Amino acid sequence: MLTKKECVAMLLAGGQGARLGALTHRVAKPAVPFGGKYRIIDFTLSNAINSGIDTIGVLTQYQPFELNQYIGNGQPWDLDRLNGGAFVLPPYQKAKSGEWYKGTANAIYQNIDFIDRYDAEYVLILSGDHIYRMDYSKMLAFHKSKGADCTIAVIDVPLESASRFGIMNTAPDDSIYEFEEKPKRPKSTKASMGIYIFTWDKLRKYLIADEEDKSSHNDFGKNIIPAMLEAKEKLFAYEFDGYWKDVGTISSLWEANMDMLDNESGLNMNDKDWKIYARNTAEPPHFLGDNAAVSNSIITEGCNVKGTVENSIIFTGVEIEEGAKVADSIIMPHTKIASGAVISYAIVGWDACIGCGAVVGAPQDGPVAGEWKVAIVGPNVNLAPDAVVKSGEMRSE
Repeated sequence: MLTKKECVAMLLAGGQGARLGALTHRVAKPAVPFGGKYRIIDFTLSNAINSGIDTIGVLTQYQPFELNQYIGNGQPWDLDRLNGGAFVLPPYQKAKSGEWYKGTANAIYQNIDFIDRYDAEYVLILSGDHIYRMDYSKMLAFHKSKGADCTIAVIDVPLESASRFGIMNTAPDDSIYEFEEKPKRPKSTKASMGIYIFTWDKLRKYLIADEEDKSSHNDFGKNIIPAMLEAKEKLFAYEFDGYWKDVGTISSLWEANMDMLDNESGLNMNDKDWKIYARNTAEPPHFLGDNAAVSNSIITEGCNVKGTVENSIIFTGVEIEEGAKVADSIIMPHTKIASGAVISYAIVGWDACIGCGAVVGAPQDGPVAGEWKVAIVGPNVNLAPDAVVKSGEMRSE
C-alpha cells in the first residue's frame, strides 16, 4: 500500500524547444547540457528534493529517450525511493485511444490516476527548462496560509520586458484578480514563472471540465487559470526574489551559462545547503598543458586544455589544442577544437569537431534588442578547417 503524500510534483518536460535550434534536434530541451556538468532539468529535480518533495512525475513527449535514460531511477537526486521517487510518464495508450499530450493541462489530466495513487492534497506543477534555485516548501506554506485554490510563483521583471510574460495583477493581499498573457501595456511587473501549486481536489475538477471542452487549448495559462479566475476561486501570487531564467532561447541559454562565471549574478552554485545534483560520468581530472592560459572559466573533468580559454564554460571531455582560443563561449561535452581555431560568443554542441583555423562567432559589445548574437555549432558537426560561422549563424548536421 502506498504512503499518502501531502504534495506530489508534476514536471512538464516534453517541450520541443524549437528556439534552441540544433541543440534540441535530437534531445528534449530539459536534457540540454548546462553549466559544465549539469543538464537543465537538474535544477528542478534538485529543487524538489531539497524542498522535501520526494514524489515527482516527469512528463515527457518530444525526443524522450536521452532524457528518460538520464533520469533513470532518480538515484543522483535521491529519488530512488520504495515509496515515491521519480517516475517518467510519457503519453500512453488507454483502453479506447491513445494520444499525445495536447497541452500542459491535458498532460496532467492524462495522469490523474498517478496523483490519485498518493492521495495528494496538493500538486506542484513545474517546468523542466528553467535555471533557478527555489525552496518549494516555502511556497507550499504560503499556499496553505492563504487557503488558496491555486498559487502562482511570480518574479518582478523590468517594465520594458513585461510584455513578454504572463502578468499577474494582484491586490495588496497578493490575491490575483487578473491574468494577462503577454500584454502590450502591462499593468504590473509580476511575471509568471510557470510554477503552480494547486489544491488537488479543486484542480481535478477543472481538469475534467477542461477536457470535456472541445474548444479548449488544454493549457494552464490559456484555460485553467482564466476559468478559475472567472469562477472567483482563490488565486494568489507568491513572489520569488532569487535568480531565475527561462533558457528557452539561444541568447538566454548563453546568458545563464555566463552567469555562472559572474559572482554578482545571483546564480550561486556553492551553497552546500542547497546543492544541485546531477548524473555524472566517471572521468579523470582535467589537464592543463604547459602553454595553456585559462582565466575566469569552468574547466570540467576529463578535459585536455593546451590552448587559451577566457570567460568560458568547458564541459566534460573537451580537447582544446595548443594555439586554439576560446572566449566567452560554451563548449559542450567531448568536442575537439583544433589548433588555430578561434571561438567567441558561441555555443558548440557535444561531440563536435572544430577544424584548424576555423572561426566561430566574434567579440560583441552587448546584446541587440535584448538578444546576444551567439554563433551555434550543433552536436556532431565536423567544421572544416578555416570555415567561418558568423555571429548569429547556426551550423548543424
